[in-house]
Amino acid sequence: MAGYVRHLLKLAATRKTFNTALPVCLVVGTALNLINQAQEIFAWHGINWFHLALNYVVPYCVASYSAAKNEASRDSPS
Repeated sequence: MAGYVRHLLKLAATRKTFNTALPVCLVVGTALNLINQAQEIFAWHGINWFHLALNYVVPYCVASYSAAKNEASRDSPS
């Protein structure tokens, strides 16, 4: 199990995974920020910077995990 997790982390750290996860994180993170903080963002005050960052980090982690899991399934024999 630990070896599989290490393998997933290595795959998640590749350029290919980064290039896959980044656009997802930018689109989903922007949508989440607009949904959750639109009034604060457009009024230019009271933005919760922690939540703003989290709205980008979480989709990036999910997309990275998904891409790494997909690559790992390609590596393993069926």
